[in-house]
Amino acid sequence: MPPTGDVEVGKKVYMTKCALCHTVEKGGRHLSGPNLGGLIGSKAGTAQGYVFSEANKSIGVTWTWDTLSQFLENPKKFMPGTKMMFAGMKKEKERADLYAYLETATK
Repeated sequence: MPPTGDVEVGKKVYMTKCALCHTVEKGGRHLSGPNLGGLIGSKAGTAQGYVFSEANKSIGVTWTWDTLSQFLENPKKFMPGTKMMFAGMKKEKERADLYAYLETATK
């Protein structure tokens, strides 16, 4: 179970840290990163039409609070070889807020 996150705060986190590279609406277009529609509960590296790194395709994780939190905290440590150019989100509360937003926005 994720810690309680604030959807509105999470939307602000998304807008400042994620929106440049990712869209959230289901069926939305890919930017430099994949569209996140349907993210929660999906397997890593499976968004239709996006060319993922071999690391992302082969890691074999399903995106849940635990896996997404670990990835967002330190993407290169969690998934060596990822193409994602993001240093990470160290604060668990910030990750929980983002997760709360993604749970609603990516359905």
